[in-house]
Amino acid sequence: MNNRVTSRQYQILELLMKNRAGLSIDEIANTLSISRNAVQQHFSSLERDDFIRTGEQKKTAGRPVRTFIITEAGINCFPKQYAWFSELILTDLKDEMGEENFKRYLQKLGTSLSLTLQSRFDNKPIDERIHELIKIMEDLGYQASSTKITDTDDHYIEACNCIYHDLAFKFNAVCELDKKLISNLLDKKVELVECMATGGHVCKFKVKNK
Repeated sequence: MNNRVTSRQYQILELLMKNRAGLSIDEIANTLSISRNAVQQHFSSLERDDFIRTGEQKKTAGRPVRTFIITEAGINCFPKQYAWFSELILTDLKDEMGEENFKRYLQKLGTSLSLTLQSRFDNKPIDERIHELIKIMEDLGYQASSTKITDTDDHYIEACNCIYHDLAFKFNAVCELDKKLISNLLDKKVELVECMATGGHVCKFKVKNK
């Protein structure tokens, strides 16, 4: 469940998910046995976060009433099984390709991803490249930081979380994607010196100056 959504709001979203044509405030209030005022208060929050929006008016015996429908953002509040699906695909790929080809395939994905981001790194010195890399990693969901070793001018990229956590434990080769991505974007040799998937406390990449 999305942390911004209360249990009652989640119930409202469930109702709207099951009734994609939309429901009125009264219909939701009656179904959940709560007041119209309470529904309106929840709607204010859900509309603010773009989880619901106004739908078409519904004709009744009296005057038409306004309905509300769930948005794509609202649908995304519900649990997904991306990790399960990814594991299924990776298992099949590894079985079909073998360990070494599987590793090379993930490196190739890292290279492909780097090409889509390369323009943000062109003609920049290494310090600026690393700053840009940290921003990209944070956008991807990493809690990342960097340090520079003065004596050698080597840099370390460190993440205290892994966005592939469960997958990386089962497929260590997944780390090759990040390693290749970082190496290509920084145009430097990169070594994975610590990895949570193999018992480390963080994921740490050494960016070699030479």
